[in-house]
Amino acid sequence: MKKKFFKFGSKVVKYLFYFLFLLTLYFAITSPNLILGDNSVTGSGTTLYTTAFIILAIALLVTFYTYNSWSDLLKFIFIDRRWITASVMIGLAIIVQIIFVWNVHPAIGFDPGALHQALYNTTDPETKAYFSLYPNNIATMLIMHQVAVLFHSRSWLLFDIITTLLVDISALFNILSVAVIDRKKVPLAMYIHALWLMLFPMIIVPYTDAWVLPLVSLYSFLYIVMRYGKFAWGWKIPIAVLFGMTVVFSYFIKPSAIVGIIAIGLIEFLYLFKGKFSFKKALNEFIFALIVVIAMVPTYSISNYAIDHQKYMEINTSRAIVPLHFMSMGVSGEGGYNAHDALMMAKMPNKQAQVDYSKKVLIKRLKKKGFFGYIKFLFKKHANNTTDGTFAWIKEGHFIIGNTNPSHKGFAGKIRNFVYLYGTNLGDFRYVAQVWWVFLLAAIAFNWKDDRKLIQMLRLTIIGGFIFLLLFEGGRSRYLIQYLPAFLILATLSWSNSWQWLKGMLWWVDKDKK
Repeated sequence: MKKKFFKFGSKVVKYLFYFLFLLTLYFAITSPNLILGDNSVTGSGTTLYTTAFIILAIALLVTFYTYNSWSDLLKFIFIDRRWITASVMIGLAIIVQIIFVWNVHPAIGFDPGALHQALYNTTDPETKAYFSLYPNNIATMLIMHQVAVLFHSRSWLLFDIITTLLVDISALFNILSVAVIDRKKVPLAMYIHALWLMLFPMIIVPYTDAWVLPLVSLYSFLYIVMRYGKFAWGWKIPIAVLFGMTVVFSYFIKPSAIVGIIAIGLIEFLYLFKGKFSFKKALNEFIFALIVVIAMVPTYSISNYAIDHQKYMEINTSRAIVPLHFMSMGVSGEGGYNAHDALMMAKMPNKQAQVDYSKKVLIKRLKKKGFFGYIKFLFKKHANNTTDGTFAWIKEGHFIIGNTNPSHKGFAGKIRNFVYLYGTNLGDFRYVAQVWWVFLLAAIAFNWKDDRKLIQMLRLTIIGGFIFLLLFEGGRSRYLIQYLPAFLILATLSWSNSWQWLKGMLWWVDKDKK
């Protein structure tokens, strides 16, 4: 019975993952970001930069399979000397980030704008109303205030630098996680993360999407160390304590970021049914779970007390928007933000009124769609949630404040043309970022046969992220950012198996080398 339950649970995780993930890969491959030339869908077409990128990529691929001397050179650089080359690429990625942030650090609108505004005016009625409705951002606001006090600055440049540092720390924890599992795969992890860092402009958007990344990566790393690290039993106790604390901190920065924790708990529970029962093993599991909970309880209590009793801004948390609102909003339009719904929440006198209104609207929308209409809507919403490799860059309302038509003069102007709304090269950025996203998804997708526990945990994390965005507010891939550590680590661990499968499918490419 135990064995059957374990096999059933494992198959559910794997089949559900591949159902949702292969849809994601398909949507990514058919994304309008990959349209060449004029693009009536996105409004930003590609230029000669993309043409040069494609020609260079094809030339490298053809010469690699045509000229043995060239392929030997590439293998020498990227495989034989992979530790050196990967380190250089990470260093290059950091340099690219520094150059980018130094030249592009505009004021940002939507939620980051509200957080930044709170650094200047704590009595503004609109700002106070925002944090009353969305108290999940209070912790981030207080941290930003402390950063501003520490550095005597409230500039966007400062917070962009902080965001960049946090993203890089996340990458470091991800790479360390891979090192614990398989040290030989560290250079590959560095290659993958270097490409990500060079194509991730969200470092100039100081918001919880990026700020929670190091915490998600940290609790993933701590879990991997506890589970797979070769340490004495006693050393894992403080790691378990830190793990519990990190989980709580992640929750206060972005509540939905604890999906990974739920995945860890479910996988650990499932694997209790694998093999013969061991009292010693079960006791160890119970002790570590207890240590984690013991660490979480006071951390949560202290953090929650500090937030509730903060004196920086007068906030009425009794007006906090109820979760049902985000479910209701999640079935409107494309499944994303609905300005009318948000306005109605602000007008509701209390939480019960919010619940009643959201429930009424949710039922109305579901009835209007019908069963098959709702299923069709979910497919479209999943595409909206996962397709875009730029993670919905420039797609929020009032994304960049001020002039979004950059000058073509100067080095800074040329860079801004790749990321500003009316930049002539925005389509080029979207194309290259989409190619990277397809590459990352493909590295994960073809690892069919790998059912290791950690692989299943990462798959379940991604499933959880997908389902959360299907049920609640989604509609754009920006919400996937918080789950990127799972994607990046899973891609690294899956690469060799996926590549072997692809080589088997593309046997004709290698036939002359056999």
